Amino acid sequence: MVMATLVSVQSLGKSFGARPLFVDLSMGINQGEKMGLIGPNGAGKSTLMKLLVGEETPDRGEVVRRRDLRMVYLAQEDTFPEGETVGAVLDAAMGGDRLEDYERTAQKAIVMAKTGLQDESFRVDSLSGGWKKRLALARALARRPEMLMLDEPTNHLDLQGVLWLEELLRTADFAFVLISHDRYFLENVTNRIVELNRVYPEGYLSVEGRYSDYLMRKEAFLAAQAHEEHALEGKVKREIEWLRRGPQARTTKAEARIQQAHRMIGELADVKYRNDQQDRSVGIEFSSSDRRTRELLVAKQLSKSLGGRLLFRDLDLVLSPGRRIGLLGANGSGKTTLIRLLTGELEVDAGTVRRAPALRTVLFDQNRAALDRSISLRDALCPNGDNVEYRGRFIHVAGWARRFLFRSEELEMQVGGLSGGEQARILIANLMLKPADVLILDEPTNDLDLASMEVLEESLLDFPGAVVLVTHDRYMLDSVSTELLSLNGDGTVSWFADYAQWEASEKRSSEPEKRREAQSKPAKSAPGPGRRLSTAEMRELDCMEETILAAESEVEACQARLADPEVAADHLKMDAAWRAVQDAEARVARCFARWEELEARRKPAG
Repeated sequence: MVMATLVSVQSLGKSFGARPLFVDLSMGINQGEKMGLIGPNGAGKSTLMKLLVGEETPDRGEVVRRRDLRMVYLAQEDTFPEGETVGAVLDAAMGGDRLEDYERTAQKAIVMAKTGLQDESFRVDSLSGGWKKRLALARALARRPEMLMLDEPTNHLDLQGVLWLEELLRTADFAFVLISHDRYFLENVTNRIVELNRVYPEGYLSVEGRYSDYLMRKEAFLAAQAHEEHALEGKVKREIEWLRRGPQARTTKAEARIQQAHRMIGELADVKYRNDQQDRSVGIEFSSSDRRTRELLVAKQLSKSLGGRLLFRDLDLVLSPGRRIGLLGANGSGKTTLIRLLTGELEVDAGTVRRAPALRTVLFDQNRAALDRSISLRDALCPNGDNVEYRGRFIHVAGWARRFLFRSEELEMQVGGLSGGEQARILIANLMLKPADVLILDEPTNDLDLASMEVLEESLLDFPGAVVLVTHDRYMLDSVSTELLSLNGDGTVSWFADYAQWEASEKRSSEPEKRREAQSKPAKSAPGPGRRLSTAEMRELDCMEETILAAESEVEACQARLADPEVAADHLKMDAAWRAVQDAEARVARCFARWEELEARRKPAG
């Protein structure tokens, strides 16, 4: 079945200053597509999205949208009128629709339920960053989009919020384009991946399927392109030798071969340039102090409350070389507070924090408050002179900039004009200049492209000191952390070996509530004589709880396989494991549905 095209771009060209983002770009997005838009920082992902929705105009080419298309744009940064309430924001979003009052009330209730917003009288100013993101999503859904454009929607969401958004998009009945660098998220919600990258002849690679399908196609494409370069090199070498000999007869045939040789040389240069782009990766390597102290930081019986609310109590924590702790917890559970206690910025209410003498702690702050957006890239990377000192040697600012994928001609650009990912690379560059015993990273992956995230993961794995990591990127959390510390939001804490163990615990803790909800639902009247259960159905109902527990155990087994490093390293195995998890979860859902059906048809007592 051919799907209708919702929006397309034809021969699109756009530059940012002297930097061309894309040239002669053409593609379409169809009804029913759930597209993941990825690519290196600075490739133009956010710019392309703004061109699609009409917030920016192309330098050349055109954007064609289906007539009357309801396209809604969710930007990276959420802005709301000052002093507004949740209800007022949603009312304004529906203002352009011709709805009766009861329809407006129903629509508002639906989007609030979907996004977890409970009280429309809440002032927006009082909401946390995560709840503002949910409100921004609710505002977008209230406009009843046929096509939703989401630019880094997981930023500011905690892990529970990411899982909620994942389910919302997975079951969405509208098309969407999603910019994200969360690999698990892309795998679970998309059915097409488009990578903007100069490594491809058309400036992008489009793959129908999930993220794992894209990885396989990309690997095959790049291998074929590398083979093409080697083949062209051989042909060009032979043609150059022929040209050097100088063709004697200026025949039509000789002239044609000369022209073909020049075309071949141009093709080789083009393919070689594209293949060279593959090798461009940010050079992240943190400086260690090489301290041999076994206990860098020891915290005992830590307790802390804020605003009269207990965040955690009796927390014991030891940071030692090679230990990498991933912090989990909902927004407001105390992750940032714990980080500030570890750095000494806050005092504990109870307990002790003992640090090794002259302990050197380096902090990556997700708020990027330390970054002056009014200065040039040169001054941000190298504030004193033309050289930086890195690991005992001096490096010129141009060379230091190249390590973080900046070109020399960009050094005078203002920091505020760079993309979010490029600004994140500046902060990481500054952190690398500081020798550290302990690295504390609060959401370092926000806006980083996939290639930079992979290099960051490798650097953290190689860092000999201690690491404390807060990230909603589940892949990084799993690959980097030696253990996970969960702040549960009620003052208690829990330790887990990996993400799969934490997720299984979360599901187990939520099942009793699900069962209570299922049992508390009023029985539905079945028509006619089919109301009573048969003997076989009574036996089925009696065994239903055991059936559900068995199905849930199967989900846990599938998730454990998904967490296996051998599976994660094989794209085919990973794809099969993901499908097995989804099938198992669907079986659990069917079991609950069957339980409710049987309970509804049970003959009332008396």
